[in-house]
Amino acid sequence: MLVVTLGDLLLDVVVRLEAPAAPDDDVPAAISLVPGGQAANVAAWVSALGGDARLIARRADDAAGRLIGAEVERLGVELAGPVVAGGRTGAVVALAAPDGSRTLASDRGAAGELGPGDVDEGMLAGADVLHVAGYTLLRETGAAAALRLAGAARRYLARVTVDLSTAHGIAQLGREQMRARVAALAPDVVFANEAEAAAFGEPVGSVWVVKRGALGCTVEQGGEVVAHAAVEVEGVVDTTGAGDAFAAGFLLESELFAAAQRGQAAAARCVTRVGALP
Repeated sequence: MLVVTLGDLLLDVVVRLEAPAAPDDDVPAAISLVPGGQAANVAAWVSALGGDARLIARRADDAAGRLIGAEVERLGVELAGPVVAGGRTGAVVALAAPDGSRTLASDRGAAGELGPGDVDEGMLAGADVLHVAGYTLLRETGAAAALRLAGAARRYLARVTVDLSTAHGIAQLGREQMRARVAALAPDVVFANEAEAAAFGEPVGSVWVVKRGALGCTVEQGGEVVAHAAVEVEGVVDTTGAGDAFAAGFLLESELFAAAQRGQAAAARCVTRVGALP
């Protein structure tokens, strides 16, 4: 199965504090630099779980962009989308406190300028699924790119799926605007965590999947719960990429109960390691 993801390829700077942050002072931390961006994470997990993955993203031809591009390809992901000379690679700083809480600071750089002129129907050749990261829909040009690809996906008989990505972003854009952009894609599946679901309002799409962390997930179809899955996990290390791993596992199955089970298994695997990547 080929899953094509649309969204960002960014440099993730993951800072895991070993003690509470001390204003105007220094505390020990473990710091890593890895590829990131929700679409990149999902694609990497699809590949790790045995599927084929292609990432459509706008990226810069700078040192950071070349580094993370090579690493994503090493993880088995095919890269598509323009490489911008003279651009700047975006970055996300994830500050993880000792209690497990996280604070994110995002600068999307070249990725934030993705538009309809950066994508074409050929990027979906052979695709079974087009998965759109909701961050892309927060930008008018990104939403136009997603709409163009969604039309192509239908011609390829590929499913279209969306992850709402961010409750804060939905609130900033406006609920009705985000609902209109998601509905325009006529998605087969929409993923959300509980905060995103609350910010978005009534379900849109054929299947509505709410990711509930340690409580598992709930899958609704036609307003009825058709699947629920949870996996007990011991030794949780980092929950950063659990939602992306879940989406990847879910997308690789067509039957909903099996999809929920595989998604939860992937999320459980993810939280036992540091970072969002497999």
